[in-house]
Amino acid sequence: MAPAPAGMPAQGIDFDVVDIRSNRRDAEGQSVITANRLLDGIVVWRAADGSWKERITDAAPIPNTEVEGLLSTLQGNAQKLGLVGVYGVQVQDDTGGKIVPVTSRERIRAFGPSVHPQFSPL
Repeated sequence: MAPAPAGMPAQGIDFDVVDIRSNRRDAEGQSVITANRLLDGIVVWRAADGSWKERITDAAPIPNTEVEGLLSTLQGNAQKLGLVGVYGVQVQDDTGGKIVPVTSRERIRAFGPSVHPQFSPL
């Protein structure tokens, strides 16, 4: 088991396996896979058919227990897929049944800057 990166509590996490950018996944939850397109930097989300879409509403939630296995495959093929920074984001359903990232950082990536609605992709 790899040691925790400097400044991060170990909490029994194997850092060889877990993507430390988004380690807020609980065992019973669900996540979506996200990345940035290599050519233009646009945030993209993995859909159920394996394609990459610009809206989180098109993303396919997967059980957190399956995230790391899928990530290892996708990260190995990221450049071939035209992607950079592939990782999982824990999500939850909002009151309207739409998926919403758990963290503020990922909500901003999903729904656009918090400064003005004109810049939001929705």
